[in-house]
Amino acid sequence: MESLLKYIRNHIELTREEEEFLVSKVFLRKYLKGQYVVQQGDICKYECFVLSGCTKMFYLDDDGQEHIILFSIEDWWTSDMGSFITQTPADFNIQCLENTELVMFSFDIIEELYEKIPKLERFFRQIIERAFVASQKRIVRNFALTAKERYLYFRKQYPKIEQRIPQYMVASYLGITKEFLSKIKSQLSLEE
Repeated sequence: MESLLKYIRNHIELTREEEEFLVSKVFLRKYLKGQYVVQQGDICKYECFVLSGCTKMFYLDDDGQEHIILFSIEDWWTSDMGSFITQTPADFNIQCLENTELVMFSFDIIEELYEKIPKLERFFRQIIERAFVASQKRIVRNFALTAKERYLYFRKQYPKIEQRIPQYMVASYLGITKEFLSKIKSQLSLEE
């Protein structure tokens, strides 16, 4: 739990008692590579902090095509936020790409934490605001940048992720085919 507490300390200051109360209310869960944290259509019951491992959040369309929305690695959060907040069926799947260990915050526990430690409400609000801004910026990049520019941005912004996931998943995240990503990478290697 120390990496979670360290992450929280970067945003707000908790007393020792508040930290102990927080730790007593959440739990750790280990998932194997390939396991789902949440599946489309189920209600997302947890907001999760990644201690170790890697997950992908994706939407599966009616044709069975996977559209990757987000990757999460150590010290990142993962959840179908819309489903979690409204406690309605999830639009997205979250699947582990590696053996993954998560700190799980249930809906009821987060509400209790907000009540007992009000500054945690501010902390989670800031996390959600940052995620919202990142999501909006990603939408703009998808409209404004070429596929090559999106790939270069991804590579620069998330170097630790690209090394850990298959290229077809990077392509899905970028909204292009794996063949087109391969072509982009070939062009870039010639330019370097």
